[in-house]
Amino acid sequence: MSLKVDLEQRGHVLCVRLDGELDHHTSKQLKEQVDESLEKLDVEDVLLNLSNLTFMDSSGLGVILGRYKFVQNIGGQIVVCSIPQQIKRLFEMSGMFKIIRLEDDELDALSTLGVAS
Repeated sequence: MSLKVDLEQRGHVLCVRLDGELDHHTSKQLKEQVDESLEKLDVEDVLLNLSNLTFMDSSGLGVILGRYKFVQNIGGQIVVCSIPQQIKRLFEMSGMFKIIRLEDDELDALSTLGVAS
């Protein structure tokens, strides 16, 4: 399948909206696009909106964990929002919510990151 990645800068936050499947076929695409944006833009935090993500496997978790480490090293944080139930279970089982905050929707996530809507 495919993955559509929508990137938008909102203040110091890189908003990443995913649509489709995040797996071993598409994880490299996400990594490259997010890394390029983190290098070019003046951002320190990342918001992951997963509302339209239909599938994710361990490759997707690996990409998110790698971006988490990068963002943490520059003093930022990652917030996930609008996560589908089956993907939420994957995050719970992997322990990702111990290091990545979950918010209900994008407005709440932006507020958590100090960006007014």
